[in-house]
Amino acid sequence: MYYQFRNDYSELVSPEILRFIEEIALEQNVGYGLDKHSVEAEKLILEKFGLDNGAVFFMLGGTQVNMVTLSYLLRPYEGVIACDTAHINGHETGAVEGSGHKIYTSKNVDGKITPEDIRRCVRLNHDCHTVKFTTVYISNATESGTIYTKDELLALRKVCDELGLFLFMDGARMGVALTSRKNDVDCKLIGEVCDAFYISGTKNGMLSGEALCFKNKKVAEDFRYQIKNKGGMLAKGFLVSSQFECAFRDDLFFRLAKNSNDQADYIKDSLKGVCEFTNESPTNQIFLRFKKADAEKIMENFGAEPWEDQGEHMVIRLVTSFNTKKEDCDKIIEFIKGL
Repeated sequence: MYYQFRNDYSELVSPEILRFIEEIALEQNVGYGLDKHSVEAEKLILEKFGLDNGAVFFMLGGTQVNMVTLSYLLRPYEGVIACDTAHINGHETGAVEGSGHKIYTSKNVDGKITPEDIRRCVRLNHDCHTVKFTTVYISNATESGTIYTKDELLALRKVCDELGLFLFMDGARMGVALTSRKNDVDCKLIGEVCDAFYISGTKNGMLSGEALCFKNKKVAEDFRYQIKNKGGMLAKGFLVSSQFECAFRDDLFFRLAKNSNDQADYIKDSLKGVCEFTNESPTNQIFLRFKKADAEKIMENFGAEPWEDQGEHMVIRLVTSFNTKKEDCDKIIEFIKGL
């Protein structure tokens, strides 16, 4: 069995973070996110994203964060706007809608939503007989591996200000978005344009864990109640926050993400002209189209995932991680060229 390109969370944890956990393993800490590691991790993240008046909360996984956050922000008669490929729409088993809130979806443009789609949604839902949409959900990187540009994020912020909407960014793959060679967005811009966003450790070298950031801590003043009420509060909250403390104190978080991108870029550059790419993903997700028999051979040997069955052909997805090495990439490149 070769190295598996199934996803970016197959490996348990990066050695650097594991060493830090070992160092503090026998410490006694206050529980429920009130410990010194949570305080320090929050401080590092707020500084990195330029949030002078923000708040950070540490939870276990992305679906949990999306559901808990959106159900906190939305009143019973309110809903969220997203594109059709949004994770909350397609891959979270109706978690947000199960909490009582409708998702309005528009057709994605390279995995993204546009200001025009947001305006159209608000125009169509304008009185008490329809759901009131008050929050916009985006992902960066998107589920298609694409990223938002600076101009696109500023345009979304502008329309949200114009219509009085809250902007929430899913950061399940924020690390690779910010370290992509085509990225023109920095941490401070995300802190400026988003009312709330989360940073994922699960898909970037941590055991598990997400850091949810609110731009205005006044908005988040009751959020701890919401976490507890929805079953998301960890007694040993320092298990998650200590990992973010380690990852953000010397930019380890971004070095791990950059490796994911570097190895994906190496594969993409090596296979240019050899096989068909179905989209221009500048991050660590690679989408390739093959005859079905060839696709099945790649999936069997390298753990790639089926993405779209097209009859005689199939689109598959390869994903690189913080731990992917050049020699791992060479093997799959050689295998695909051999087909």
